[in-house]
Amino acid sequence: MRNVQEGQLYRDLAPDMTWRDRRLRVTAIEDGGRAVCAIEHDVGGPTSGATTRIHAKNLANPRKFELLEEAAALATDPRYAKLLAALAAVDRPGATLQDYARAAWDTFVPGPRDAVTAPEVR
Repeated sequence: MRNVQEGQLYRDLAPDMTWRDRRLRVTAIEDGGRAVCAIEHDVGGPTSGATTRIHAKNLANPRKFELLEEAAALATDPRYAKLLAALAAVDRPGATLQDYARAAWDTFVPGPRDAVTAPEVR
């Protein structure tokens, strides 16, 4: 068994969830031992703003949930949190790939988009 902490990312290994590739980020741990999880990815299910509560003992069981990312990984690169915030800001049912790409670009490239030029190819 492993320790469940805020910030960890898990993949649900339940037989009815594996094809959906459901990924859950622990956002808080309640007094009753339940973890509040934000659904970050779920093919065929809700994602934008959806949360679920799962007992921490279940998340700690490697047969039920696969740990994809430790909480410490978020603290090591502050750009990751900025990127997640930018992508969450554009996430909506009608969002296009270009919306997500633009949000990522604006996060990492300083200044107006017009000021950045592509290198000359010879």
